[in-house]
Amino acid sequence: MDEVHALVATIPAGRVMTYGLVAEVLADRALAAGRTPRGGPRQVGRAMASGGDVPWWRVVNASGQPPPHHLTRALAHLRSEGTPLTPDGERVRVRQAVWFPEA
Repeated sequence: MDEVHALVATIPAGRVMTYGLVAEVLADRALAAGRTPRGGPRQVGRAMASGGDVPWWRVVNASGQPPPHHLTRALAHLRSEGTPLTPDGERVRVRQAVWFPEA
């Protein structure tokens, strides 16, 4: 959970990562450190649901949808940060907004 929150805290305003990408980056880091990777996208979602003082709205599903139970708040944050959204304003344009952390 701490690793998830630490990574999410580094996502810049106006950019996003998907749950799957967060899991992939953390797995790569674990392997590079000689540790066994733990979890996937669902575990990232669980870690995000547990709270924490991180920009949770910057993590979306693969189709660009923010968490459905916080949709209105998430979209307000995303709009205020200038995150590229689809024409209907309901999803993030992931290809334009995706952020890849440095190794």
